[in-house]
Amino acid sequence: MSKEFKFFIYLLERYAEHLGVTADIAYRRLAEKNLVDYAVDMYELYHVEAIENAFADLDEKLI
Repeated sequence: MSKEFKFFIYLLERYAEHLGVTADIAYRRLAEKNLVDYAVDMYELYHVEAIENAFADLDEKLI
């Protein structure tokens, strides 16, 4: 498993907590907007910033 995908799993679990839902619901929301690959591809930026910045970015894209 790549480091990018491992981080995505961590991000997904934390993002689900942020949303107050389960990880599978958070994943479905991202998948519905075709944001799963986007989130994985954002590894270089997301893993060096505060995780809340990733949440804000994803929140903005889910609207």
